[in-house]
Amino acid sequence: MNHIVMYEPLIPQNTGNIMRTCVATNSTLHLIKPLGFSLDDKYMRRPGLDYIKDLKLVIHENYEAFIANTQGVYYFVTRYGTARPDTFDFTHEEDVYLIFGKETTGVPKTILKNHLDRCMRLPMTDKVRSLNVSNTAAIVIYEVLRQQGYPGLSAFEPEKFKGKDFLKEN
Repeated sequence: MNHIVMYEPLIPQNTGNIMRTCVATNSTLHLIKPLGFSLDDKYMRRPGLDYIKDLKLVIHENYEAFIANTQGVYYFVTRYGTARPDTFDFTHEEDVYLIFGKETTGVPKTILKNHLDRCMRLPMTDKVRSLNVSNTAAIVIYEVLRQQGYPGLSAFEPEKFKGKDFLKEN
């Protein structure tokens, strides 16, 4: 199973976008407190849209509680990483945890320094420090899924929407 982990997220719109990505990719979302926003419906309805009802969500009181209550391989997505996501082999991992940091400061260096071999960065120009966390989460989870063969995901538009033959219809 794949997991997206947000360490102390601050911006509800980013979390809402990642919620939608988790539902689309059949991934579990883990939020590590403290959160910079409320999870009440009135705050999350717009960014989370109608997907919250299908979301697998786990909330952890702090990083220590997250570590104590999860098992798998942890990968850290950080602008300080030195490896690209495609250089890791995600095909043999039972539980993959992609950990993203707080929008302003990322994952603390005290945590990252113990996992240097599992820190990754998306390649980009020297004109920007990083991409938006929700964009980065989508890119990285789809790299994981690409390597895994997109298990349980549909390669075409489901019939309950417009269906796979929509473009062929007059």
